[in-house]
Amino acid sequence: MHAIASISQSALVHNLSIVNNFASKAKVVSMVKADAYGHHLELIQPLIDGSDLLAVSELVEVEKLRAKTNKPILLLSGIYSMDDLQKAIELNCQIVVHHPTQIAPLVQTQNKISVWLKVDTGMHRLGLSNQEYTDCLLSLQTNPLIKIECVMSHFACADEINHPMNATQLNHFNELTSHEKNRSMANSAAILSQSKSIFDFVRPGIMLYGASPFENDTVDLRPVMQLSAPVMSIKTVRTGESVGYGATWMADQKTRLAIIGIGYGDGYPRHAKNGTPVLVNNTLCSLVGRVSMDLICVDIGNAQVSIGDNAILWGDKKLRVETVARHSNTISYELLTGVSKRVKFVSTV
Repeated sequence: MHAIASISQSALVHNLSIVNNFASKAKVVSMVKADAYGHHLELIQPLIDGSDLLAVSELVEVEKLRAKTNKPILLLSGIYSMDDLQKAIELNCQIVVHHPTQIAPLVQTQNKISVWLKVDTGMHRLGLSNQEYTDCLLSLQTNPLIKIECVMSHFACADEINHPMNATQLNHFNELTSHEKNRSMANSAAILSQSKSIFDFVRPGIMLYGASPFENDTVDLRPVMQLSAPVMSIKTVRTGESVGYGATWMADQKTRLAIIGIGYGDGYPRHAKNGTPVLVNNTLCSLVGRVSMDLICVDIGNAQVSIGDNAILWGDKKLRVETVARHSNTISYELLTGVSKRVKFVSTV
């Protein structure tokens, strides 16, 4: 018996349709970096087929994705050397330029290549300043083989709908790029809440996998990954008895526990607090005691539970990954990308 991550094909299709509903006139650049946010590239074919472009962070990810599709691939990190450039050309991917040092190898290309320019509108992570953007445009225009496909930027606080930085960044972007033919600004949160940031390309990420970028989900996003694990033991502890390492939880009454075969070795968060919900036979139960490498313990009360039954850790309408993330002081992105290789991944309808 082992933990299983079931990847719903219909949920992928549904969530992509939500993107298209909000950004019907834009092309969709789906974020499939980090092995499709932990969902495994080989299990997201509907997303690959339904997107206009696919985006990853590193050349090794391009290589893995290129083996599965001929769709355009965007390399978000860009290239830093002639070797990188040659590899990118061989893999037929489009390249992001976010720093002036990336220009030197690019202008030497003897092959046609499409480039995205990333400008820094206030996040101050990756991106060209206003002057660097102007300079890069001039430099790239010296080589007719280079096509500037799009100009892009990235929001710092789009998941906070009313944050003043959203308007500041969008105004900056508009002032700098209004003359450009193709532009891209909107990520998942902006697609759902900042309609004025939806330009020619949108770049959805977490929403494709059914998790909301906001604290309160108001859109019908469907969880793509359902993480489950078997009940391996059932026992009753008496008042005053503890369970797990460190004896951090103690029963205040006679309590029935289910021991479930998943732990931080599988990617379940070790820092999940007592009371974190676990869904057992359609009943929300509470995590008790510390998460160990292979096991967790759950207070099942009077629920009808047998050894071999499956518990759902996240990925159900009653128990979303965002809820587990809140109980663990983290975000859904970390939980989804952190599921380990020990877990068996399967495709479901």
